[in-house]
Amino acid sequence: MKYEIIAEDGRAKSAHIETAHGVIETPVFMNVGTVGAIKGAVSTADLKEIGCQVELSNTYHLHVRTGDELIKKFGGLRKFMHWDRPVLTDSGGFQVFSLASLRKIKEEGVSFRSHIDGHPIFMGPEESMRIQSNLGSTIAMAFDECPPALAERPYIEQSVARTTRWLKRCKAEMKRLNSLEDTVNPDQLLFGINQGGILEDVRIQNAEEISEMDLDGYAVGGLAVGETHEEMYSTLDAVVPHLPRKKPTYLMGVGTPLNIIEGVARGIDFFDCVYPSRNGRHGHVYTKMGKLNLFNKQYELDDKPIEEGCQCPACRDYSRAYIRHLLKAGEMLGMRLCTLHNLYFYNKMMEDIRTSIRNGCFEDYRREMHESMEAGKN
Repeated sequence: MKYEIIAEDGRAKSAHIETAHGVIETPVFMNVGTVGAIKGAVSTADLKEIGCQVELSNTYHLHVRTGDELIKKFGGLRKFMHWDRPVLTDSGGFQVFSLASLRKIKEEGVSFRSHIDGHPIFMGPEESMRIQSNLGSTIAMAFDECPPALAERPYIEQSVARTTRWLKRCKAEMKRLNSLEDTVNPDQLLFGINQGGILEDVRIQNAEEISEMDLDGYAVGGLAVGETHEEMYSTLDAVVPHLPRKKPTYLMGVGTPLNIIEGVARGIDFFDCVYPSRNGRHGHVYTKMGKLNLFNKQYELDDKPIEEGCQCPACRDYSRAYIRHLLKAGEMLGMRLCTLHNLYFYNKMMEDIRTSIRNGCFEDYRREMHESMEAGKN
C-alpha cells in the first residue's frame, strides 16, 4: 500500500491510496454490502455508475451464509460478486456487540449462536483473519470487542486490553496467511481498531499503544452506539491526534452527512454506514436541504426530481410523484431508486469534500452544508 496525503485544510486531509485492487481517493464513503450486495437490488454495475470506490462486506455474515471457504473456491469475494475495485471486510467483532444475547467472550475468542439457525460458532483473532483471507478482501479489520460506549470504566478497560492482545494475534496470523501459496490476496492489508468508549484517557492510551504496531491503517470503533454527537466529536478530537497522521484513519459505522463532514474535519479518511441504503428502502432520501420522506402526501403531485441538479439514475429520469407511487404500491423499483439516489448523494458529497480540501476551502463547504441542512429542518 502507498498512502500519500495530497492536501490538508486544518485537520482535514485528502489522500491518494494505491492498493492491490486499485486506487482509493480519500475522504471516502464505503458502500455497505453486508453479504456481498447492497440491500435494495443494487448491482456492482450500479455501484460503478454512482461513484462507489470501496465496497464493504461483513465477515460474520458471509461466514455463516454462504461460507468463506466456498467463496474462496471462486477466487475470493471480489470475483464472486464481480467487483474489480477495493473491498474492506469487517472482522465480525461488531457482532460481539450486536449479538450480545447470543455470545460468550473469553480470552481465546467469542462463542456465538448463529442468528440464522442457532448453531454454535467460535470466532477469535485467528479465525477472523482466516475467514477474511478466504474472502481475499483488500483491507481486513482486526478482530475486536466493541464495548457499549456508556459502559462502566472497569469493563471498558478490561475489554480494550483484551482487544489489544487480540490485535497482536491478528497481525501475526495475517503475516502467516499472506505468505501461503494458495492465499487469495497476498497483499491483504490490516487495520487495527481503537476502542475505549467515551473515556478519553483510555482511548488515547490505546491509540498510542496500537500506533507502535505499525499497521497499515487505524480505525476508531465503538462510536455511534449510544453516545451523543457531541460526545462522539469530543472523543475524535482527543484520539485522532494520537493515531499516525500518515496512515489511513477510519471512523466505523458513522453516519449522517453532517457526522461525516465533522469526522473529516477531525482527520478521518474512511467512513461507512447503513443509513443511505436503509433509509432509502423506507422512502427517506437525502438532499442538501436535509432528508425527505417520499411517503408524505405533499409529494403526490410533485413532478420534480428528488433533488434538482442531481445526476443519479433516479433523478435523471423520475419524479418524486412517480417514486412515491412505487413506494406506496410496494414496488421494489421504488426502494431501488431511493437507495441509488442516497448512495449517489453520499459518494458525490465525498467527491465535493475532496475537492474542497484540495482547493483549500473545506471550512467554507463545511459551513454551507451545516447551514443548508439546518435550514431544511425548518
